[in-house]
Amino acid sequence: MKELVRLEGITKAYGDHVIIPPLSLSIHDGEFLTLLGPSGCGKTTLLRMLAGLDTPTKGKIILDGQDITNLPPYKRDVNMVFQNYALFPHMTAEENIGFGLRMKGVGREEAAKRTQKLLKLIRLEDLRSRYPSQMSGGQQQRVAVARALVNNPKMLLLDEPLGALDYQLRKTLQIELKDLQEELGLTFVFVTHDQEEALTMSDRIVIMDKGEIQQDDDPNTIYHHPKTKFVAGFIGESNFFDNGKEILVLRPEKLNLCGGKDGDDSHPAPRFFGTVDDVIFYGTIDKVFIRLDGTGQEVLAYQYFDDVHRWQINDHVGIWWYEKDEVRVER
Repeated sequence: MKELVRLEGITKAYGDHVIIPPLSLSIHDGEFLTLLGPSGCGKTTLLRMLAGLDTPTKGKIILDGQDITNLPPYKRDVNMVFQNYALFPHMTAEENIGFGLRMKGVGREEAAKRTQKLLKLIRLEDLRSRYPSQMSGGQQQRVAVARALVNNPKMLLLDEPLGALDYQLRKTLQIELKDLQEELGLTFVFVTHDQEEALTMSDRIVIMDKGEIQQDDDPNTIYHHPKTKFVAGFIGESNFFDNGKEILVLRPEKLNLCGGKDGDDSHPAPRFFGTVDDVIFYGTIDKVFIRLDGTGQEVLAYQYFDDVHRWQINDHVGIWWYEKDEVRVER
């Protein structure tokens, strides 16, 4: 896949406080890349430097072969969607979308054609005359994305644009955004702290912590083969078993429970025994919390409702798993 953007040794510091230590990253043409991490990890700072809203202390940003490190935002072939959408309240949906075209002096006929195309693409043709105050959060989000796309940028940057929406609407718009990106074949760089958003939409996820890249991989690899304890703990839920040399990581869905004295030869022998401390109903599963004998460590296992036995508080259980499901990370 062709490289569209290259960050070369990017650093950002405010005085003696380093936000992002030297960092290098390639972004491919036509991919959906997500910058994921906790608050303060540097992901938004990195996005702002791509947009030209912040300037790197050191390093270069190359876009399609051009050094744009010190170019102002309006001279970059990049657009950005903010979390609050920043729509003009006195303009209709159609006028908001077409605003950038007017600023660039695009002819009225061409501007109308491109605006109409975007309205159709985001399925808001019937709401073209509505003002932002007359639209739902999801509709405003679509207008903000269309406004950012109408100038045909090489890359679209999205700064947690779904953060203010309710859960069901976020799930719907996650799919819509990914479908839109694939239809346009455009490079999207998406910032979020929401793991589900990242796993659902991304071709590639870059997990950051303290300004550094912890792992850069596809969603499947990130989830099933985390490289560090931080990644394993940040993406999904994990159990950690320290054997003194390394840390064994096991996802709750990979743990199996049996009776505390179960001698069944149909599965591997239990590695640990413990007592069920709590059982929480979670829709499609029960979350079963077990306090291990001896160490007192708490372990989480998922129990699916088609299992033969549903565990109860104070049950004594054995915990077993298949060796292939183990992931080892450094201590």
